Amino acid sequence: MWTALVLLVVLAAFGVWLGVRAFEAKAGLEQARDSAQQAKDALMQGDTDEASRFAKEAQSHAEAAHAATNSIPWNVVSAVPWLGSPFKTGKAISDVVVGLIADVLKPSTDVGLALSPNRLYADGRVDIQLLRSEQPRLAALSEDAARLNADASVISDPGYLSLLREARSQLQEQTSQLADLLGNTALAAHLVPAMTGADGPRTYFMGFQTNAEARGTGGLLGGFGILRFDNGIATFDDLGKNTELAGAVADVDLGSEFNQQYGFTNPKTDFRNSNLSPHFPYAAQIWKSMWAQRSGLDVDGVVAIDPVALSYVLGAVGPVTMPDGEVITKDNVVELTESTAYIRFPEDQVARKNYLQDIAGEVVKKVTGKVESPRALLDALGKAVGERRIAVWSSSRADQQLLEQTPLAHVVPDDAAPFAGVIINNLGGNKMDYYLEREIEYAADGCDADTRMSTVTVRLKNTAPPDAQLPDYVAGTAGLSQDIPFDVPSGTMVSSVRLIGTSGASLVSALANGERVPVFTGGERGHPTFEIQVLIPPGQSGELSFRLSEPTSPGAARVPIQPLVDDVTPKVSVPECAD
Repeated sequence: MWTALVLLVVLAAFGVWLGVRAFEAKAGLEQARDSAQQAKDALMQGDTDEASRFAKEAQSHAEAAHAATNSIPWNVVSAVPWLGSPFKTGKAISDVVVGLIADVLKPSTDVGLALSPNRLYADGRVDIQLLRSEQPRLAALSEDAARLNADASVISDPGYLSLLREARSQLQEQTSQLADLLGNTALAAHLVPAMTGADGPRTYFMGFQTNAEARGTGGLLGGFGILRFDNGIATFDDLGKNTELAGAVADVDLGSEFNQQYGFTNPKTDFRNSNLSPHFPYAAQIWKSMWAQRSGLDVDGVVAIDPVALSYVLGAVGPVTMPDGEVITKDNVVELTESTAYIRFPEDQVARKNYLQDIAGEVVKKVTGKVESPRALLDALGKAVGERRIAVWSSSRADQQLLEQTPLAHVVPDDAAPFAGVIINNLGGNKMDYYLEREIEYAADGCDADTRMSTVTVRLKNTAPPDAQLPDYVAGTAGLSQDIPFDVPSGTMVSSVRLIGTSGASLVSALANGERVPVFTGGERGHPTFEIQVLIPPGQSGELSFRLSEPTSPGAARVPIQPLVDDVTPKVSVPECAD
C-alpha cells in the first residue's frame, strides 16, 4: 500500500511537472509567433530597429518553448507509443520555430537594413552593386528557409490532439510561403543586376496590354515602347501604336504544337493574334521578332503590363498630368484607358491610340524619374506581379531559366501536377471584356485510385447594361466572319473559353447552362485543352462545366488567373496527393 501511495505521488508530481512544461511550451510558442509577426511587419515597413527588437523577443520566447519541449518529462512521454504522439509533434514544431527565428528572421533584419528601398532605388536608379553584394546573404537565407520548410513538412501527425494538428498545419503553410518568398528574393538579387544593365546596356520591348479585349496573356497588344537600362538607370523611348507592327512577320519557330493550336489565326503575321496563348514566352518572341523587322533593333527581352498594374503604380508615385491639363490618377486610369477613351474617340482610332500611348508614356516617365517613396512603388509592383499583371521574358537562356522559377515568367508548366487554366480570347473584335466578371472553381476527388474525377466550373457575366449606348467599336462584332448566318446583338460578348487541364486528363462531358455543347480539343505544352465558344448578351450570364477524368498526380493544384479587368479568387477543392 505504501509502495502504491508513493507511486501515485510520483506520478502526480510527474504530471504536474509535465503540465508546467506544457504550459511553458504553449505560452512560449504563442509569444514567439506574436513577436515574429511584429518583427515581420516592422521589417516590411522599413523599421529595422523595431524589427531587430521584436526578432530578439521572438528568439527568447522560442528558446523557452524549445527548452520546455526538450525537458525530461516531455522526452519521457514522447517515447511512449500513441500517448507520446502530440509531444513528439510539439518538440518538432519548437525545433523548426527556433530555427526559423535564429537562422531566417534575425538575419533578415540585417539584410533588410542593407536593402532598404530608399537605398536600393533612388532618383530613377537601381543600386545594382548593392544588390549584388547582398546576393550571397539572400541565397543563404533562402537555403535555410528551404531546409526548415523541408523539416516542417515531415512533422508527424499529433494523433489525438487536434489543437497541435492545426498548429502543425499553420507552421507548414507559413514555412512554405516563407521559403517561396525568400527563394524569389534571392533569384531577384541574382537576376536584377544583369537585367538592369550591370554588365552592359539592356533593351526591352515593353507592351501595354488592353485587357478590355481579352487575349491569352491578358489583353490585346495596344501599344509599346522601348525600355532601356544602363547600370541600373532606366529610360523609356520609341513609343508606338500597335498598328506600327502591322505587316511585320515574326521569324520564330515555336514548334509544331503551337502551329497546330494557333497557326490558323496567323499569330506570327497578325499582331492582334500574337498572344492568344497564355504561355508568355510565345508572345514575347513574336513581339521581339516583329520589332526587329520593323526597327532593326534586336531587344534583350520583353515586358508586358496592363492598366490595372498602372493604377497600382500611380497609387504609389502619385498622379500624372497630361499636356492638356487632364489628371490621370490611380482611380481613373483603368476606366479612362479601357472604357472612356473608346467613347471619347468613337471614330478616330488614331487619336485614341495616341491618347493611350501618351498616358502610358507619362506614367513610365514618372516611375523612371525621382520617386518619393520607393517602398510604396515596390509594394505596388509586387501587388501587380502577384496578380500576374506584369510579365517578363529574357532572350538570355540563363536569365530565362531563372525567370521561369518566378511568378514573372507566366509559363504554362510542362509537368504533371493538377492544373486548371481557364483562358478567354475575345472573338468579336470588340472591347466588351471591360464588362466581364468571372468565377472559377476546380474540384476533384481523393487520392485513392490512379485516376479521379474532377470538375472545372466557369461562370461568366456580361455586366454591361442592356440599354447602354456603346460605340460600335466597343460593342460591335467586327471580328466575326461575315458568313455567320445570324445576327449578334450589340454589346454581346463573343468569347472562346479554353480550359488547359492536367496532363493526361480526358474530357467526360462539357455543359453550357446544363446542356451539352460542342468542344474543340487541342494541346498546350503537354496539357490537353478543351474549348467552348459562347455568346453572352448585355446583362446576362452563363455557366460552363468541364467534367474530366484526370491522373491522380502528386503536387498542389494550380489555377493561374488570366489578368483581365476583374479580380478573381478561384475556389479550389483538390486534395494534394503524395508521390
